[in-house]
Amino acid sequence: MSNAEPTRRPHLDVIQPADFPRPKGYANGILARGRTLYVAGQVGWNTEEQIVSDDFAAQFGQSLDNILAIVRAAGGEPGDVVRMTVFVTDVTAYVDARAALREIWRGRFGRHYPAMTLIGIAELFEPGAKVEIEAVAVLPEP
Repeated sequence: MSNAEPTRRPHLDVIQPADFPRPKGYANGILARGRTLYVAGQVGWNTEEQIVSDDFAAQFGQSLDNILAIVRAAGGEPGDVVRMTVFVTDVTAYVDARAALREIWRGRFGRHYPAMTLIGIAELFEPGAKVEIEAVAVLPEP
């Protein structure tokens, strides 16, 4: 994990309509060229399928780590992630954890922000899971 700025990805262009307010922590759109990787929803569990903590931020971080492990296994890097959908069982917990989440994000993605959506839901399939994140990455052609 690195706090470094992401490398410019020539196959990705952030789309920002001139009259839209500047987004905070996400992109309004990303135009991508390359191979598309769809990452299934990842919860905050380890390789033994055990939820790593009851703490919301810890689960969020582990979910991101799991996504990045899949992206890297496909030959990509964090800056190739173009879309994320974040499902949380407690929107208030997400809001309350924003400072910690910001640091967790920066440690994994630096200042790269994909197009993102946050959805509050009643529960997740995995017992004890508080967050599940699915992602789409576009990797450059080899």
